Parts: sequence; structure tokens; C-alpha cells
Amino acid sequence: MTNRNPAPEADLSPWQLARILPARGRIMGLDVGTKTIGVAVSDERRQVATPLELIRRTKFKIDAVRMVDIVRERAVVAVVIGLPVNMDGTEGPRCQSIRQFRQNLAEHLDLPMLFWDERWSTAAVQRHMIDADLSRKRRAELVDKAAASYILEGALDAMNRPPPIWERDTAPDDPKDAG
Repeated sequence: MTNRNPAPEADLSPWQLARILPARGRIMGLDVGTKTIGVAVSDERRQVATPLELIRRTKFKIDAVRMVDIVRERAVVAVVIGLPVNMDGTEGPRCQSIRQFRQNLAEHLDLPMLFWDERWSTAAVQRHMIDADLSRKRRAELVDKAAASYILEGALDAMNRPPPIWERDTAPDDPKDAG
């Protein structure tokens, strides 16, 4: 029997992240696997996520250099990282690995980072690819960066809609609350 801990809250909610970011700027989405890292980026208005590339994992420092390059090339202002939460909402060893990945990445990137539940990302992307009649080989080439895009799209959707009532600030000096 494995010892499962409930999934802790993310460092930032999507609404908190949206509030601290500049009005424009791209967000990078990551689907971190054991062999590859799928990378996606948003447009500057943060409406659409686009698969960008697949990083074949080697040593972390080499992988981090590529991600830093992408941040510079694309003027990225934040990072969304897929968190592989178990189907029952608990975190297993893969989540611990991803949290460590984020901590290591933070040593190279001084950007806000958000975890996003990726439970259904690969399955949803695979289903779309099968529906599009892509070969198994082609699906294998595309699935991780497409999953990164799916993860990022979910976070962008959350950032672009009003927060649930329990997430809203009620301070009277908040300009969003002024009629």
C-alpha cells in the first residue's frame, strides 16, 4: 500500500497569476515526462496555446538552457507546468518529481509558475489524434507538445474567465469591484 497525500493547493491560482502578470506577454506550457518535455506557448494576449517543440531530456542543466532560450526568444512572462495528479486527486511520486523539476527550473527562470492538473491531457490529445487519423508513429512524435498545449489552454481558459466567488477579493479599493 502506498502512502498518498492529498494534493496541496497550487502556489498561485490562475486568477492570481492573471492579476500579477503584465497586460500582454506569452505564457509557456510544459508537459514534463521522464524522456521528453513538451513545450507550448500562448499568443501575447493569452487567448490561444500553440504546440512549439519537444525537448528530448538529457541533463537538467542542458534542458533548462533550452527552456531559458525559449523564454527569451518568445518573451515569456510565466510558466504553466502540468502536474500529474492521480485520478482520485491525490499526488504520487510523479508529482513529487514534477515539483522538484519546478524548483530546479526556478533557479534558472525568475518567472511566476503555476501547476495545472494534467490528468486528462494525454488521453484527450490522443483521442483527437486518432480522430484525425494520424498514424501511431506520428502520434508518438506529437503527443507531448500537444499535451503541453492542452495543459496551457486549460490554464488560459481559467485565467480568462471570472474567478469563482470564493476566489474573489472583496476589498473596496479593488478597481474590479467598482461598479
